Amino acid sequence: MPLWRSRRSLAVASGVAVALVVGFGAARPADAATAPVGLGTAGSFAVLAGSTITNTGASRISGSAGVSPGTAVTGFPPGLVFNGTIHSADAVALRAKTDLTTAYNDAAGRSTTSAVTADLGGRTVVPGVYTGTTLSLTGALTLNAQGNPNAVFVFQSASTLITASASAMVLTNGASPCNVYFKVGSSTTLGTNSVFIGTVLAHTSITANTGATIAGRLLASTGAVTLDDNTITRPLCSTTSGTPTPSGTSGGSGTTGTGGSGTSATMGGMAGTRTGADVGGAAGPAVAVKAAARFTG
Repeated sequence: MPLWRSRRSLAVASGVAVALVVGFGAARPADAATAPVGLGTAGSFAVLAGSTITNTGASRISGSAGVSPGTAVTGFPPGLVFNGTIHSADAVALRAKTDLTTAYNDAAGRSTTSAVTADLGGRTVVPGVYTGTTLSLTGALTLNAQGNPNAVFVFQSASTLITASASAMVLTNGASPCNVYFKVGSSTTLGTNSVFIGTVLAHTSITANTGATIAGRLLASTGAVTLDDNTITRPLCSTTSGTPTPSGTSGGSGTTGTGGSGTSATMGGMAGTRTGADVGGAAGPAVAVKAAARFTG
């Protein structure tokens, strides 16, 4: 099943949309020197937690899942992990957590392009660093790369990130899910049946409510990641900085799409293996993003 179609803009539609209690004045272009946040080995993980990973229902994760220093990974099965490995308090998870701390500090230290103070729903933003005390997303949030496939979007929340039920995000004009980051000072909650794009770097915990779909990563430094019938697809991008290919055993090939000028996002159907505690992770078909996703050219 094709997961990404090669085109120039990624549009993810899902009923209504994204919450980010954010608002700002006129959008400003990003600093030309803005680079992707270096994720190191944490980049191979779709889900990474400090204490526990808890799943309810038939969640599907494309990419590795790991926890450290905690050991508990529960709910797999019925949850499934493809295109990666489950790591429970092993050396790989420990290294990834160290790299997550570095990535979090990198994202937190970026200079602000625009202060965010009101609802971002229905708005279009250009590459840059957007900062707010809290972030919430309602309506549809569009990220416009202005024709630059390497454009970087960083959102910094001093406290929480909360997205509304049935929310959505749209990437256009070459924007890549590989270059969208949300640094969150405490915890993140993704709304029921919402569609979210990007890598969450949360200091504490992350909760994905029932049916939320993520094209990106959920990385929590100290707390838990809680899932409920979610689809999480880690993009594999040829131009990501400091993001290695996933660990695990390669199985069947997936499909490859090219967004913008030469930025590829690959969603594979590879089987996962397990390390650490004996915690599930069956092989299976490629994980599809539930929402309609497309690259248009």
